[in-house]
Amino acid sequence: MYDRGELEQTDETGMVEELPDDFWDRAVMVDPPPRSVHLKLDRDVFDYFKAQGKGHLTRMQNVLRAYVRAQMKREDEP
Repeated sequence: MYDRGELEQTDETGMVEELPDDFWDRAVMVDPPPRSVHLKLDRDVFDYFKAQGKGHLTRMQNVLRAYVRAQMKREDEP
């Protein structure tokens, strides 16, 4: 960035980043990558989702996400 003139060097503070005027116009939201975990499930739970075909892991994720959202909503209620 310094070579491109996007950083300014000062004697007092070292490197000072100067953002272009349109910086936020070009900024994009980046979701963090999913976390990989090892999860033990009861056989009947896993078999239920697996029997529905391809995408069973995504469906499990969606069920967990719905549960979390419902719990968070309950926590926000007075």
